[in-house]
Amino acid sequence: MSNGMPLLIAKGQKELYLLPKMANRHGLIAGATGTGKTVSLQVMAENFSRIGVPIFMADIKSDLSGISQPGSQTPKIAERLKLLNLGEYAFAGNPVAFWDVFGDQGHPVRTTVSDMGPLLLSRLFNLNEVQSGVLSLVFKIADDNGLLLLDTKDLRAMLQFAGDNADSFTTEYGRISAASVGTIQRSLLELESQGGDRLFGEPALNLDDFMQTDGQGRGMINILAADKLMLFPKMYATFLLWLLAELFERMPEVGDVEKPKLVFFFDEAHLLFTDAPDALLQKIEQIVRLIRSKGVGVYFVTQNPLDIPDTVLGQLGNRVQHALRAFTPRDQRAVKAAADTMRVNPKLDVEKVIGELAVGEALVSFLDEKGQPGIVERAFVLPPKSQIGPITPEIRKQVTSRSVLFGHYERIVDRESAFEMLRARAEKLVQPAEPPQPSPGRPAYPGGYPPPPTTYPPYQQPRPSRPVGRPRDTLFEAMAKSTVRSIGSSVGRQIVRGVLGSILGGGRR
Repeated sequence: MSNGMPLLIAKGQKELYLLPKMANRHGLIAGATGTGKTVSLQVMAENFSRIGVPIFMADIKSDLSGISQPGSQTPKIAERLKLLNLGEYAFAGNPVAFWDVFGDQGHPVRTTVSDMGPLLLSRLFNLNEVQSGVLSLVFKIADDNGLLLLDTKDLRAMLQFAGDNADSFTTEYGRISAASVGTIQRSLLELESQGGDRLFGEPALNLDDFMQTDGQGRGMINILAADKLMLFPKMYATFLLWLLAELFERMPEVGDVEKPKLVFFFDEAHLLFTDAPDALLQKIEQIVRLIRSKGVGVYFVTQNPLDIPDTVLGQLGNRVQHALRAFTPRDQRAVKAAADTMRVNPKLDVEKVIGELAVGEALVSFLDEKGQPGIVERAFVLPPKSQIGPITPEIRKQVTSRSVLFGHYERIVDRESAFEMLRARAEKLVQPAEPPQPSPGRPAYPGGYPPPPTTYPPYQQPRPSRPVGRPRDTLFEAMAKSTVRSIGSSVGRQIVRGVLGSILGGGRR
């Protein structure tokens, strides 16, 4: 298939094509549960892959893995092929890479605490404005002192140090509230109890590994296993938003391109915007608006168009709208909103038709060659050429083990970072100093002065005093002493147990 050839997605009274050079203008796949959104996503992903465009998508219900295997002509598919007069249908699988934050259903996918940054972590921890400010200060202190924040134990050590030495930072960085530090620590503990600490560490995801093609020039379809991740919606939304932001930051400007460099499907898109602070919403809007020039197409998948803010919805030029059920006033507003954002077709009463669409049927409007929305058409989405539904765990493991990436992300790396640096300095400070040795050939007590007594009567106990001229503790000495004190605390014991566990052959190296 030619790179610039239009992609046939649906067919009604006319064939409806998605133009590759307009695919980075973003899109929306919407509709109620069970109306065919997943199949529409699968058909679009197959078409992008065939022209060499890599794809990323999250598998919420564990039913997208079948895209890796050839489909078959079931009675329902045979009926749809006959209805659309498609004739012979060449079923085929697609090149797929499976990923999983928890490492169970694909290559482990990680980032570092530093890369995630305080803004996204604040949302993940559900922090208020004051607590978010404290977390930002902790990041700033770590950055100013060359302390890498790679995983959760690094962040925990820095939080404890900042809390223990809050007074010394007030004039330079601002007030660090002990209560806020405690709240962040508790949020971190909760994240770890949910297994979220696996999200942080090294080797961190190299985005170049998403941008691959196979030996036939087909784009790699990267599937994130999200069935378990979806149990923690904020973790899911935060991670996908981080991915999107990383693409925006790292990919070069390419302007208008013949086809996208990557297509990013954001399923359950409402989670991205739910309870998001204004500052974060503004950044999301900016990313969606500008990432087009990086050659990235973003397609939001959601049940209700009202889940997407108007400022973002207006930028989604390619639409596949499945059936909506208008049982409540909000549902009726959603139907009207969906109808109002599509180019009018005089032959269709869009508001009425949205409630009548069959499974697999949709109202489709793609951008034309001038970048203008096409007139909305009622049509059936084509059947996918790959398997509908999940594959077995055995086949998933075979696909993963044959990947060129296998073995790289599976090997955990725990290099020196904030926690290790603080621990090393603590161990150095607590080592006893060697007593001074007399010079050769000189009496042990020059001038006849004996050494000071080692014991005193109770009434003559010396008062401890700071040696004259001794400088105050440096920042790193204070850090180290803070870490030493922490060993006696419950948090400190957890940190040390984690490190010793890895040394003694635990799960993390």
